[in-house]
Amino acid sequence: MSAPFRHVAFIGLGLIAGSMALAIRRAGLAQKISGTARTLETRQTALELGLVDTVHETAAQAVQGADLVVLCVPVGAMSAVAHEIAPHLAQGAVVTDVGSVKQAVIDAVAPHLPGHVHFIPGHPLAGTEHSGPRAGFAELFENRWCILTPIEGTDPDALDRLSRLWQGVGASIDVMDAPHHDLVLAVTSHTPHLIAYTMVGVADDLRRVTDSEVIKYSAAGFRDFTRIAASDPVMWRDVFLTNKDATLEILGRFTEELFALQRAIRQGDGALLQDYFERTRAIRRGIIEAGQDTAAPDFGRAQKK
Repeated sequence: MSAPFRHVAFIGLGLIAGSMALAIRRAGLAQKISGTARTLETRQTALELGLVDTVHETAAQAVQGADLVVLCVPVGAMSAVAHEIAPHLAQGAVVTDVGSVKQAVIDAVAPHLPGHVHFIPGHPLAGTEHSGPRAGFAELFENRWCILTPIEGTDPDALDRLSRLWQGVGASIDVMDAPHHDLVLAVTSHTPHLIAYTMVGVADDLRRVTDSEVIKYSAAGFRDFTRIAASDPVMWRDVFLTNKDATLEILGRFTEELFALQRAIRQGDGALLQDYFERTRAIRRGIIEAGQDTAAPDFGRAQKK
């Protein structure tokens, strides 16, 4: 497969950008990679790790001559970045992003971009609780989905080239409209993250359980909550503020379900509880069968020797 792009520019050099850069290099999907980041330390680290060929102090400098620009900044920073790079984008360049909210990104970015570029919002459903350029690894996107939410009038060739790049780094592609993406992610990612943050906060507030006990006796459920709650606070702050309607809708549904379970426990309704848990267990089996997680003991965690 021929390289879909010649020069890829990353605005932001954290986990996703670092992993994309390594995967692009491994697969030979571009000839040159440039980038920029907010701090000098991050820029120097990205250069040291070989994530980029050139690193720049500003986004305007980083996008010079690029035929693919990937916005890897928090959703709340998208508008300012788009405004900065707009006058410097090459004719026919593709601009995409990796944000986990899509309608807000379209609203923030599209008004700033000139008519001679192609804007195709995207969201790779991959990541870890770690952040920064050193957290990146080329295999991050393998057997994962990348959702593209092209806007009306998107050039088919530009969409095909971006799709080929994501497929080249190991991802499968799905295409949907932005509002549907935001609702789906409110169910599968955003609300679960908020619940995880809440549960860890409850443990912190429950003074009858000491901090040492929370840490020492963390069972798998609470341990997984803490892993999720360790994610980038700025990114998740922006997710909830920009996907407010969908998240609040799903939180309302969650609250109704929680009240129903609370009532079943209070009334000793074991049949309802068992039926509910059987149905939710089937969803877990479906995730494993789809290859999106492992059925290995302890969720595939490496065991201590």
